[in-house]
Amino acid sequence: MNIMNKLTLRNLKENKRRTLVTIIGVIISVSMLTAVATLGVSFIDLLKRDSIARDGEWHVQFKGVNSEQIEAINKDSKIENVILSNDLGYANWNDSKNENKPYLFLKQYDEQGFKQFSITLKEGTYPKASNEIIISDAMIKNAKNKYAIGEELKVSIGERRFKLDKEDSILTQTDPLQRNEEGESVEEIQQAKSYTFKIVGIMESPAWEPSWSPGYTLVSYVDKSELTSNSSVNASVVMKRVKQSIYEDSESLAKKLAIAKVDFNNELLRYYGVSSNDNLLLTMYSLIGIIILVIVIGSVALIYNAFAISVSERARYLGMLSSVGATKKQKRNSVFFEGAVIGGISIPLGIIAGLVGIGITFSFINKYLQDALNSTQGLNVVVTPYSILFSIIISVVTIFISTYLPARKASKISAIDAIRQTQDIKLSGKKVKTSKLVRKLFGIEAEIGLKNLKRNKRRYQTTVFSLVISILLFLVVSYFSDNMKKSVELSQENIDYDIAVSADSITTEEEMQTLANVPSISQSNLIKNTYVSTYLAEDVLSENGKKLVDKDKTILMDGKLPFNVNFIMLSEEAFQNYAKTSGFNVNEYTNPNIPKGIVIENISYFDPYAEKFVEEKVMNAKPGDYIDLYSYNFDSEKDEIFNKIQIGLFTNETLMGINPDNYGTITMIISNEVAEKLFENEKNINMNYTLYLNSDNPEKAQEELEDLETGSIYIYNVEKNRKQSEQLIMIMSVFMYGFISLISLISIANIFNTISTSISLRKREFAMLRSVGMTPTGFNKMIYFESIFYGIKALMYGIPISIGVIAILYWSISNTFEYGFKLPWLSILLVVIAIFIIVASAMLYSVSKIKKENIIDGLKQENA
Repeated sequence: MNIMNKLTLRNLKENKRRTLVTIIGVIISVSMLTAVATLGVSFIDLLKRDSIARDGEWHVQFKGVNSEQIEAINKDSKIENVILSNDLGYANWNDSKNENKPYLFLKQYDEQGFKQFSITLKEGTYPKASNEIIISDAMIKNAKNKYAIGEELKVSIGERRFKLDKEDSILTQTDPLQRNEEGESVEEIQQAKSYTFKIVGIMESPAWEPSWSPGYTLVSYVDKSELTSNSSVNASVVMKRVKQSIYEDSESLAKKLAIAKVDFNNELLRYYGVSSNDNLLLTMYSLIGIIILVIVIGSVALIYNAFAISVSERARYLGMLSSVGATKKQKRNSVFFEGAVIGGISIPLGIIAGLVGIGITFSFINKYLQDALNSTQGLNVVVTPYSILFSIIISVVTIFISTYLPARKASKISAIDAIRQTQDIKLSGKKVKTSKLVRKLFGIEAEIGLKNLKRNKRRYQTTVFSLVISILLFLVVSYFSDNMKKSVELSQENIDYDIAVSADSITTEEEMQTLANVPSISQSNLIKNTYVSTYLAEDVLSENGKKLVDKDKTILMDGKLPFNVNFIMLSEEAFQNYAKTSGFNVNEYTNPNIPKGIVIENISYFDPYAEKFVEEKVMNAKPGDYIDLYSYNFDSEKDEIFNKIQIGLFTNETLMGINPDNYGTITMIISNEVAEKLFENEKNINMNYTLYLNSDNPEKAQEELEDLETGSIYIYNVEKNRKQSEQLIMIMSVFMYGFISLISLISIANIFNTISTSISLRKREFAMLRSVGMTPTGFNKMIYFESIFYGIKALMYGIPISIGVIAILYWSISNTFEYGFKLPWLSILLVVIAIFIIVASAMLYSVSKIKKENIIDGLKQENA
């Protein structure tokens, strides 16, 4: 080791506090980079495994292929595995205890399919012949009679169709049982053929069977030897390499082999980073890029300041080395060597800390995550060479950027300038001139403080830069966190109840209220509603509505866009309670001669055309405007106005169960008195009742409701879905607030390191001021003024820059989630307060140590 490197190591050891702060800062930044990279890889791995568990491991599916086409697909060099499957169809099952599942659904797989489609066998064996079958444990549980391995099962299998409907009305497992208003089934099995199967095994209910599907899934065997040129099965393929060209290659192969239809496992392909048209990928990559950029900026600020201060402290000794023959290259390399030493210590520790930290986080949230995603899969810490290499490269680049400018500065320090200490402070009367107003308003102490800032401009700029970066980091991450939480809320169904009970038109309000009084119910809300048509002019459409009209003018009817009005009618007591919450005068809305209602202002929904989640105003009308109400006239065969209602006010205060998240629907709340007058002459208006309930024990409450069931009602227990939404938001909050905490640690360490070192370099200056009679009160006053000046200057630059970055972040998120741009005013207020507190604390802490030193020792200090 050469003498320059030995001196550098010695300097690091002598300045233990600064070295330790720098090492900790680098460890935090490397650990965050590692955690972000590992989190991204691990989360994508989870989504892949979850998708495979639900829908099987396949990339492309060729529909309706015969034996010759299967042989040609097998020969394709890009395909690794081919899985054969076939949906035989549905069979009526009279043994079912569950009236919502009156069918058996028969599906066939080959041997490879049993592995690729996650079919978990509990007892027996997999089918090995086309007349063998495995049944699900859910089927056994809900059967009136017993079924066992070895028994025969005779069924007639056909297609589910609407009664008397056309051939294109075939129903699948994703379609629930179809009923009419009286609760009777309106579907039937057609073109049925008789089959006899031998039960050879029992499996767990497949994860890919929807909970609302009307048939219990049974799995049989596709025997390849029985396939002919007239056969028609599905061939699901697993590609050797998943690339963007998969769409073009598969379509080309299908065209070559005359295969009519090709399906893609778009969800799984998305997690490989492949998609035909997916805004989510752009959002994901841009957000990860912004997060990494934020971490790098914070890290560079911290590490750069540490090395810049190190060079300032070592200026005299570097000059002395220059005087005895040290070259520019040697002085520059000494700073790079310092960076290499700190990196060599920090990067391995940071990678380990990041992996350990993310592992602990995963173990904490896995249980909640599985419930939130309704998945059997959990997050595993997936470490790839690429993610570790990525963290190392970004960390090395960060340290290099941080050391480059200080290294250049070190190389240019001459012996004379270093010994005279003139490299940082270059004075002229004009440069340190201050306004007389400063002394008049704040006193001579403030003027001295301001002159010092101007005299030590480089040091002052470094401190302000640190503060600006800290403001930027906090505001950007805070905004990112809030909007990620908002995005999760938008993507989840807004469920604020445990159980929903709906009824047909013959059920009375009294019967519904009886259900609300069962012992296990803690809260209830009975909603009476009806839908009425309206037409909106273009000038009152929402922004998205205007875009829709611009794309296709044919959707307009007589220059207006068709809409629905969902009228929510409240009883007298419920309406008065709602008035207290929303702050309106009940009397204005209960006069039947002047019908007036309250419109829910904002809606959020998924726009399938733009492929993004949207939140916007339902319409651009204003209080006092009228909405025309239409009903269908069978004589004229068109909609005609039958009444109109005034918009009293817009609000976002809703009631339990009211979910205004449908495009094309205006949700309006009115009183019963207004409703009776509004619809008194309309015979075609049907009133619907829905009872929304909360309970401490939803399962028990459901049992009690089923015991009291009256009329034709339907009970939906949605407590699990609601909890999933809440848990997903909680998990997102854990990650986001953890990220904010780490960013805040970097920012505070950065500020304290910069300011405390800056103060320590001014020991001689402070000793001189005390020696000429500056009192402790005057000294504190000067420090307070400097703190305020630092804070104001940092906020002047930091807040506008942060708003610019926030706007870019909003643009990135808006590729998938569209909602109004709002500045994080609360975060801005917090950052303003925090900056002044942190700056003042750092300066007072540093000064308190200097005050204890002897004036003579302070005047002897040489590197001021």
